[in-house]
Amino acid sequence: MIEIAEKPLDGYTFIDLFAGLGGFRIALESLGGKCVYSSEIDKHAQKVYADNFGETPDGDITQIDENIIPDHDILCAGFPCQAFSISGKQRGFEDDRGTLFFDVARIVKVKKPKIVFMENVKNFANHDGGNTLRIVKSTMEEMGYIFYEKVLNAVDYGIPQKRERIYMVCIHKDLQVEKFDFPKPFKLNKYVENYLLEDEVQVENLYVDRADTFYNGIVDDTYKNTTIRLGTVNKGGQGERIYSIKGIAITLSANGGGVFAKTGGYLINGKPRKLHPKECSRLMGYPDTYKIADSHSQAYKQFGNSVVIDVLQLIAIEISKVLERK
Repeated sequence: MIEIAEKPLDGYTFIDLFAGLGGFRIALESLGGKCVYSSEIDKHAQKVYADNFGETPDGDITQIDENIIPDHDILCAGFPCQAFSISGKQRGFEDDRGTLFFDVARIVKVKKPKIVFMENVKNFANHDGGNTLRIVKSTMEEMGYIFYEKVLNAVDYGIPQKRERIYMVCIHKDLQVEKFDFPKPFKLNKYVENYLLEDEVQVENLYVDRADTFYNGIVDDTYKNTTIRLGTVNKGGQGERIYSIKGIAITLSANGGGVFAKTGGYLINGKPRKLHPKECSRLMGYPDTYKIADSHSQAYKQFGNSVVIDVLQLIAIEISKVLERK
């Protein structure tokens, strides 16, 4: 999370749909925005959200009357990505989860926010030969919005994790904005080792000691802004690979198997281990004050599904410039 002294969204309101752990909320509140409504169907995520923000989000968005939602300036929605993910079946709008975009559209049509700010997996841009994205774009344009989208990688914005996501910013035509600029990339200066917990007691059960561990002989003495694979366990499938902490993290995942499932394995103190949920939290930009789920399995799933706060902050700063110009 980026520490920001100025509050360029001060006086602006937003809603947090498909809120998850509240990544959008943390990002926009850090800039002075005020959250006036939230919705999240998952009960475990609802509890963590309530623990951190003092309110429990409304449940199933498909059952919520759009007319009861407060007026707002910015609608935030990291709508579910499973229907569009490479790791899923890629059924898109044929999947019930894929149609949830139209619940966003239903709310937009009635509430007419100035800005609609959405996030999804990288594959969303190419799903169904680009038809899925075209439907979203045309739907927003029909409701009077100018549609901007770009795939950004977290590693280009200060977070040492390969996490490519498509970000969509829709600006109402009444704002008379001629262009929108996504934030420019900058050089990475922190690596996985900067995000590790110092207390070995918390991570001692995460180390893996197996006879079928193999190393590739790479000398681990160079920092890189890519993943650096050092070895494997078993057959070396996804979730069985060992990486250097002098590089970046693989994409944190909500699913997947293997001895290092969901986080990948990292050679730490001469031994391989998976990451702790708090380390995953840090690699998503969450502050250390954030209260994570008691269940590690839930925490891994939640951070794997979450958004990178730093990237959202930087995009929200660009959004604030649009509102300021108006």
